[in-house]
Amino acid sequence: MKWGINLILLSGIVGLGIAACMVGPDYVRPTVVSDQAVRNALSLHSEQSGNTAPFTLLDFNDPVLNDLIALAERNSPTLKQAVARLKQARATLRMTTAAEAPELDAGAKYNALRESRNMGLMTDDDYYQVGLDASWELDVFGGNRRRTEAAEAGWIGAQAALADVRVSLAAEVALSYIRLRTTEELLQRAKENLAIQKGIAQLTQDKYDTGLTDAISLKQARYAVENTRATIPQLQAEATVQRNALALLTGQLPGMVDDLLASAHNNLVNQPFRYPLNTLYDLPVDIIRRRPDVRAAEESLIAQNALIGAAVADLYPKISVTGFLGFESLKGSDLITGKSFMANAVPQVSLPIFHFGALKNNVELQKQKKEEQVAAYEQAVLQAAGDIRNALVNLENEQKRNRSARAAYRNMTEAAELTRNRYQNGLIEYTDVLNAEERRLSAQEQMIQSNGQQYQNIISFYKAIGGDTVFNHHAE
Repeated sequence: MKWGINLILLSGIVGLGIAACMVGPDYVRPTVVSDQAVRNALSLHSEQSGNTAPFTLLDFNDPVLNDLIALAERNSPTLKQAVARLKQARATLRMTTAAEAPELDAGAKYNALRESRNMGLMTDDDYYQVGLDASWELDVFGGNRRRTEAAEAGWIGAQAALADVRVSLAAEVALSYIRLRTTEELLQRAKENLAIQKGIAQLTQDKYDTGLTDAISLKQARYAVENTRATIPQLQAEATVQRNALALLTGQLPGMVDDLLASAHNNLVNQPFRYPLNTLYDLPVDIIRRRPDVRAAEESLIAQNALIGAAVADLYPKISVTGFLGFESLKGSDLITGKSFMANAVPQVSLPIFHFGALKNNVELQKQKKEEQVAAYEQAVLQAAGDIRNALVNLENEQKRNRSARAAYRNMTEAAELTRNRYQNGLIEYTDVLNAEERRLSAQEQMIQSNGQQYQNIISFYKAIGGDTVFNHHAE
């Protein structure tokens, strides 16, 4: 009869748990900026496309760069850390979810008791016990469910953080690669220029030997040669630094990616990267919320909001059930028999009464932590908008600059060639050649730097929109 009453009580409590509510606030996304405000700020087109990435790093059509990014995906310590954090979040979620279920432990014990003979009535109590201990805290007010909600947000946030690391890593590899190729292009042009200037210096030497020019012109010609020669070691050192940076990004020792880098058939920075800028504005209006770092910030906010509910639940009564199912006997030989079977269930209710304000202050603490997360989310949204806008503006302006830089170099190259021909024919002084060569070299450097900057700007745009990962994620 007693066991039956316990079962009835247990059933009633389970029913109460099933019908329980969750205390604390449900999550509502803060309205930082409206969709229309985003569309206006980024000059986005009105139509909603956005299911196809406007640009990926594969669009560069550079097999070496693609191999470097794949190598970084496999070996980068930074990415390995993010993967480890993701696995930690998954384990935390599983642990938190398990807390909602009953706990069951198996155990066996032998109890030996010998009372003091000076205690009056003496009792000796020896018995054996084996069975299953069960305990279950019924989540009547949703505290455990709120903690599970927080852990789930942590798990989703860790996935977003991993996506952010992947995008950032790919972008950093690409940026270092473009810097290297820009330096190598400058180095190649410096060697070509050195050969040209050696030819001019030899021509000046011949003129000097025949009395057709003076020592000043000869010294200036030799200066031009040595000045160009002096830039080569600096460019070589800078190229080595960029190769080592790529080795680090790909989880390699210095020099271990040099053979891969040398396998490229051409230098993509030799030509500018042309991209139809108008299509860059075919972004979805929720591009900011899709960005991995913004998603991670929102999941942190969701987690903290859930922890407020968990703190509020601690103010309410806790209902739990403990029980035992097994065998108990005074003799070990009679332990596993029908007469030794026993079962017990103990429903319990505990109510916090006086904790010196600790529980209420914990609720306030969690609320203030949420305010901090709200501010962090707002900052992430605004930062994303600024990054995208800056990337678009930089792309537009650099393309204009590149057109001018290429035209300037083309014109100055023709002018320098005409000047050298006139000098060779004795029509002008060497000073005119020197000035023309200096302007040609300056125009050439600006053109190469602009070519490289165009690639860097499109990479920055790729990173600003969250890479192509955002187009595989559909925000609610």
